[in-house]
Amino acid sequence: MPRGRIRARLRWSHLYTFSCYKPSATEEGPHSIEGHGHSRVVHCNQPLMHKKKPFKYRSNYISTTKYNFITFLPKALYEQFHRVANLYFLGAAILSLTPLSPFSAVSMIAPLAFVVGLSMAKEALEDWRRFMQDMKVNSRKVKVHKGEGVFGNKSWQKLQVGDVVKVEKDQFFPADLLLLSSSYEDGICYVETMNLDGETNLKVKRALEVTLPLDEDEAFRRFTGTIKCEDPNPSLYSFIGNFDYDRQLFALDPSQILLRDSKLRNTAFVYGVVIFTGHDSKVMQNATKSPSKRSRIERKMDYVIYVLFSLLLVISLISSIGFAVRTKYYMPDWWYLQPKNTDDYYDPEKPGVSGVSHLVTALILYGYLIPISLYVSIEVVKVLQATFINQDIQMYDEETGTPANARTSNLNEELGQVDTILSDKTGTLTCNQMDFLKCSIAGTAYGVRSSEVELAAAQQMANDLEDRDAERSTCSREKGKQQEIELETIVPSKDEKDHKSPIKGFSFEDGRIMKGNWLKEPNADVIMLFFQILAVCHTAIPELNEETGIYTYEAESPDEGAFLVAAREFGFEFFKRTQSSVFVRERYSASGQAIDREFKILNMLEFTSKRKRMTVIVRDEDGQILLFCKGADSIIFDRLAKNGRIYEEDTSKHLNEYGEAGLRTLALAYRKLDESEYSAWNSEFQKAKTSIGTDREVMLEKVADMMERDLILIGATAVEDKLQKGVPQCIDKLAQAGLKIWVLTGDKMETAINIGFACSLLRQGMKQICITAISSDTKTLIKENILMQITNASQMIKLEKDPHAAFALIIDGKTLAYALEDDMKQQFLGLAILCASVICCRVSPKQKALVTRLVKEGTGKTTLAIGDGANDVGMIQEADIGVGISGVEGMQEFVHLILLGIHDMLKLLLTVRSSDLLKCSSLHPHQLLKNVSFSILLDAVMASDFSVAQFRFLERLLVVHGHWCYKRIAQMVCYSFYKNIAFGLTLFYFEAFTGFSGQSVYDDWYMLLFNVVLTSLPVISLGVFEQDVSSEVCLQFPALYQQGPRNLFFDWYRILGWMGNGLYSSLIIFFLNIIIFYDQAFCAGGQTADMAALGTTMFTCIIWALNCQIALTMSHFTWIQHLLIWGSISAWYLFLLVYGMISPTISGNAYQILVEALAPAPIYWSATLLVTVACNLPYMAHISFQRCFHPLDHHIIQEIKFYKKDVEDQGMWSRERSKARQETKIGFTARVDAKIRQLKGKLQRKQPSMEIQSPHRQS
Repeated sequence: MPRGRIRARLRWSHLYTFSCYKPSATEEGPHSIEGHGHSRVVHCNQPLMHKKKPFKYRSNYISTTKYNFITFLPKALYEQFHRVANLYFLGAAILSLTPLSPFSAVSMIAPLAFVVGLSMAKEALEDWRRFMQDMKVNSRKVKVHKGEGVFGNKSWQKLQVGDVVKVEKDQFFPADLLLLSSSYEDGICYVETMNLDGETNLKVKRALEVTLPLDEDEAFRRFTGTIKCEDPNPSLYSFIGNFDYDRQLFALDPSQILLRDSKLRNTAFVYGVVIFTGHDSKVMQNATKSPSKRSRIERKMDYVIYVLFSLLLVISLISSIGFAVRTKYYMPDWWYLQPKNTDDYYDPEKPGVSGVSHLVTALILYGYLIPISLYVSIEVVKVLQATFINQDIQMYDEETGTPANARTSNLNEELGQVDTILSDKTGTLTCNQMDFLKCSIAGTAYGVRSSEVELAAAQQMANDLEDRDAERSTCSREKGKQQEIELETIVPSKDEKDHKSPIKGFSFEDGRIMKGNWLKEPNADVIMLFFQILAVCHTAIPELNEETGIYTYEAESPDEGAFLVAAREFGFEFFKRTQSSVFVRERYSASGQAIDREFKILNMLEFTSKRKRMTVIVRDEDGQILLFCKGADSIIFDRLAKNGRIYEEDTSKHLNEYGEAGLRTLALAYRKLDESEYSAWNSEFQKAKTSIGTDREVMLEKVADMMERDLILIGATAVEDKLQKGVPQCIDKLAQAGLKIWVLTGDKMETAINIGFACSLLRQGMKQICITAISSDTKTLIKENILMQITNASQMIKLEKDPHAAFALIIDGKTLAYALEDDMKQQFLGLAILCASVICCRVSPKQKALVTRLVKEGTGKTTLAIGDGANDVGMIQEADIGVGISGVEGMQEFVHLILLGIHDMLKLLLTVRSSDLLKCSSLHPHQLLKNVSFSILLDAVMASDFSVAQFRFLERLLVVHGHWCYKRIAQMVCYSFYKNIAFGLTLFYFEAFTGFSGQSVYDDWYMLLFNVVLTSLPVISLGVFEQDVSSEVCLQFPALYQQGPRNLFFDWYRILGWMGNGLYSSLIIFFLNIIIFYDQAFCAGGQTADMAALGTTMFTCIIWALNCQIALTMSHFTWIQHLLIWGSISAWYLFLLVYGMISPTISGNAYQILVEALAPAPIYWSATLLVTVACNLPYMAHISFQRCFHPLDHHIIQEIKFYKKDVEDQGMWSRERSKARQETKIGFTARVDAKIRQLKGKLQRKQPSMEIQSPHRQS
């Protein structure tokens, strides 16, 4: 406690002009809270009041599961019988209990129970994992007032409304709280809301003055109060309530509310009272229920099942009609059936009853047309595919020890059909680390290091030029050298690429101004002012690291922290802040001695998203009043004096270069003030600051604007918002694969645009369409204006004649609220589809979900949402596929829980992976804290279908695993329909051949083994191990991915083709065997084949034909596939041998059939060979024709790899790789192409001038 109060003597609230002003109770009356929507009453510190109605509210327990113990059975059964095949077999199982069934009831019920039971067990296991992750969050600890001024630990799930909690620095808020007090004397605290709105800047919250004395545990001994406020709602930025305390009523607003899943920063502790818990909290109100998602292939399978069921119904009707006709006209002549002494099912006088009864028999008999084993096979395959995803070492993040995790396997194949990716920004694309990289001072650019964007773009351009050089002639190579010479300024040296900055937040390199060398520069006085602005214009707090002796800074934003680190490295170290001053140690001066300077803070006009600038007015040691200002260049340039624009042209040029390099920029300016001028202004400013009324903020803006004029431009900063490793390359590869990428962020528009440039979603030359709402009180007028902007932009894009022109749509949350309304959303979506990239800024979690729904439903294509925070849960659940980023953000609670004591630490260590303990066992304790990884995951991960540690792994998840899983499942499903049609129709042919008797040509055991053993395992091997190309080739040829979104392998053409192949095979298998065996001697003694011999031979042909077909279908073989395919055929002969040796009472007509009847007969073996070849010949002819005349992309690649042309002919390989890119206008590839077009244009302009000059030389 004492250490926490050292800084508490400072009152920071006076620094904030716009954020922290709070009128007293006498200045502002309480809110009028009456009627619907404002019924919540919170009795503070009175737990017994909230244990019974009407004040008993929802608990703080949260759940992201699909089921619970009560709903699992009905909901899971409902999910299973959503599948048409399962519904059919349920009906068949019920009918099997009647005497009409050709099979026993057990043989029908057992397979159905096995299929449904296995699927439900898989669902239960996956939901159990979600439940366990929920429990880890619900079991987090927080300090709660237990009475008599004593606070103790309590799990989050046991919190209830009215509890007083104590939250310490860097902890998450467990529920929505009313801020009562903090470690600062004036009750302010800093809150990070990145999980809610994506913003990295810290928000300032301030408690009511009346509760400031409640600043220690003992103060809550007799604390009581009552809060009346709004009911739970999803609005993150509004709150209305009154606080009844000490016989006074105080108005509450959002500045006193601390929301669940935001984090306490730069503040030792806060006290708060719980208002909303669990699913009543605002972040959970923005979440949606865990949806049940089904892949497109699975949904389309239902329609294929409808087709097969229609076929089943047709042949069953034919069979029943045929049986009725034969019963009426032929059965009276079949005296051996005793037609006059039979039941109604076979009564010639009641042919209608006979036909209907036979219809039931036929529906069950021909049920093998419907592949019931397909669902089991798919479940098994998907689980194994998910295991491969989880075990992929290429998607394992070594820094955090986090692998990829397929949290549900239902959507594996959907990964291969994604059309649009909707991504969060902060924590997903960026790692929220700012590095000071470049600057422009007095018109001179400083900083020689290249940004990540420049490095990656240069590497991409170098690779492209190398590929093109492989194909060029000698003449064109010279031209290529000219291009390379022009690109030399971009491509860094190897030493530069390998160099890593040891200072966090500072990657600057330039000897001209480092280590005091700036004193030798021609504009040393301007450079000193530049550094002073960096060191003084901020709201940060310095902290001395006693081990290193270096000051670190707790800043409101990462940018501000990077500026202070840069100032420190340049020799201007901010080391102390008091109530009214900032102290800076200047290490380099003309005298050679370090100088400590004091700047007295007179006023501070902090940064807001509306102002886009920050200003501080200080008095230096000489008494000179200075105004230091930093902000967006568009804002600063508009406020420059006539004599302050000396460096404007050069600075603007540098700013454009920095923007192209993907850097975040700010302009810096200053102004000297006279004493009289400042006094007059300050008088007006204080009047505005202390005014009461709704126009207070407008007055402050006006007065501030009066002072922030006539500025003198000094320069600009360029900070690199560190993208997560590999993000630009990943986006480029996904763009080449034909995927569209939208960014949905709660951050400011400027920040989002900077990130767009950084990851090449935006580039110089791309036309930005910014849709913004005008200021108006009339909603109709606002909507009309937005609609006009959308219409004009759409028209502009359609009229654009330049084929290389690219457009980017940028829209903010306020405007988006109107654009998403029913009468406008289709026009908005139409414009967005026309644009190469879309960036939505300042959007709420609810808007993220609504945008995702609009894209999903409006385009009818597969969407994928990826995010890392609780604010992304809505869009993750709304998208067809949700991917959570499971990096370090959800693993930062170890340090805080150490404070709970050894007992709690031991409990926590139980959740640490043993591998982490082995890695960390030899480390120092403070190193152990940095290396241990925990499985406490964020809500985004818990709500997701897949999770990866970083965005870059999305490339492999989609382009490799998605491509493989889609093709595997599609081929597996098509083959399953083929094999069941090929087998099932032979039953129909035989029944028709035998007078629709309902007799099966196959032994019952053959039919049971058909789907379970003899053909199922090769199908599973196809779904698990098949690869058309290797993972490396998938990444080298990203256009292969488009086979999924275009649905080349599961469209109706391919499905019907496989069905036709099954029909052909069934005809060959039945009629060729009938022709061979009909009236032909079968044995050496001249006997003809009986039904058992014919049926066994036909079944042998089926086993051979189907397994050879799947072998021909596969492109990639492992020993497992060989074992399962040829092992299935061997298993058939082994079964025949063993089954034939069993007593005839069990084996029946199959007794010794292989040894005594089939094996000695040459006609059996020749018929098997002939039928197998005849069945597979058309497929071989088709695939040969396709590969020769209409090859698909993977066919060409397979042949190149087979003949090793990728090694022998690098030029051809490079040509094919360049073809395998979808035409894109985003990513490095688009940026490189634009640069090359620019270089070609320059060369073309040079050539005419050379031709004009050459005649003069000749003359």
